[in-house]
Amino acid sequence: MELKISDRVVDGVVVLDCSGRLVFGDESGMLRDKVKVLISEGTKKIILNLRDVTYIDSGGLGTLVGLYSSARAAGADIKLAQVAARVGQLLQVTKLLTVFDVKDSVEAAAASFK
Repeated sequence: MELKISDRVVDGVVVLDCSGRLVFGDESGMLRDKVKVLISEGTKKIILNLRDVTYIDSGGLGTLVGLYSSARAAGADIKLAQVAARVGQLLQVTKLLTVFDVKDSVEAAAASFK
């Protein structure tokens, strides 16, 4: 299943609801492009809701790390919310849980920006 991304605003924070597979190629590129546009428009607070992401490969992980670095360099911040168990295990094994601020809900992630 290809990656689908929809956006919404919760408490003044842009939330990107992602569903499907975050893999190397068009899927990763689509997410990267979406976040880079938001940052270039001045968005400083972004939440990636990964609740419905069923699979992430090394390219997807690289995209997440790259987006995090780009956001920080631009004075923005990216948080992860509702990470599915399988994806959470991958983040734990790769030690990326020490890099990303991961919250159990979109609301908790939005509140943590304050």
